[in-house]
Amino acid sequence: MLDKIKLYLKKFDWIIFFSVIFLIAFGLVEIYSISLGQGELDSLNFKKQLFFSSIGILLLFIFTFVDAYFLKSLSKYWYLLSILILVFVLIFGQEFRGTKGWFYIFGFGIQPVELVKVSLIIILATYFSGLSSKFKTFRHFFISGFLTSVLFVLVLLQPDFGSAMMLFAIWLIMMLAAGFSKKYFISLFLVGALLSSMAWFLFFQDYQKDRIITFLNPSEAALESGYNVNQAMIAIGSGGIAGKGVGFGSQSQLKFLPEAQNDFIFSVIAEELGFLGVSLVVLFYSVFFFRGLTILPKIKDDFGVYLIIGALGLIFIQMFINIGMNIGIVPIVGLSLPFVSYGGSALLSLLVLVGIMENIIIKSKINY
Repeated sequence: MLDKIKLYLKKFDWIIFFSVIFLIAFGLVEIYSISLGQGELDSLNFKKQLFFSSIGILLLFIFTFVDAYFLKSLSKYWYLLSILILVFVLIFGQEFRGTKGWFYIFGFGIQPVELVKVSLIIILATYFSGLSSKFKTFRHFFISGFLTSVLFVLVLLQPDFGSAMMLFAIWLIMMLAAGFSKKYFISLFLVGALLSSMAWFLFFQDYQKDRIITFLNPSEAALESGYNVNQAMIAIGSGGIAGKGVGFGSQSQLKFLPEAQNDFIFSVIAEELGFLGVSLVVLFYSVFFFRGLTILPKIKDDFGVYLIIGALGLIFIQMFINIGMNIGIVPIVGLSLPFVSYGGSALLSLLVLVGIMENIIIKSKINY
């Protein structure tokens, strides 16, 4: 057992690990700063995030030693568990900011959809890896889409539009990686446009419509629905090159910036640490993605390839949307900045996903 641990640590991808650790560190620094501005003398949110970061790093190493292909063999059970917890949260969950998607246990909020994102990546990686490259037909397109749509609808019922779209994005990325014909994606785009038009009139709530209208013209409602994004852009613009210093950001410290530790933590980093701080955050993300992509050709097993693509895709799109929300190029959909924003469920799920990636990478290095 000791020899196995030594071998795994030797083959462990420390570049991926430390890029994630630096991102977590940035988040902790800014969450502590925000807690001071909000008058939290005991820095409760900072302590919670520090606790979840410690547990998450431990889980990362645990899942590094858990055979990813054992998780693959349980994919059908992951799917059933995902459905079960999403149904349970709709019935027994508590509402938070208009979304019934939380369980509260001993004062900690647990958001099941974050686990479902990881489960879906495992499920689709298992399904696509079992297909021959010559036989990716409409039947497989439909089955994978149906598996995703069940989870998508359950999340949409909460309603959590941002997380539901992330599930759809995971499916889309992994289908692209699987090499399905372009005609399926064109058909999907046309159907999506039709459904979006119908949803505008039949499903979208007024606040969701306001977010889209605000995105198209944020200055129209600068003191109403456009307030958040305008304050975020003010914070980013005021940071300059080196920023105002940790704890000295006027937008976050004086509470002009709502959801500073969640959706808009990127703006806090820009205001307090400036262009240099933002550049470092983007650099660590770039190192993470570059390392993940360069390791892909060395992964000989299709399941491992699909899982890493799904993981990188999830983190990249969520990062892109969050930063886009902060600079006003994407509508506000309530998605956190991966590894950086406050939130235990998201952080734990992502660190588990990184641990599974590490296991696949280590096994590929051993067998390479």
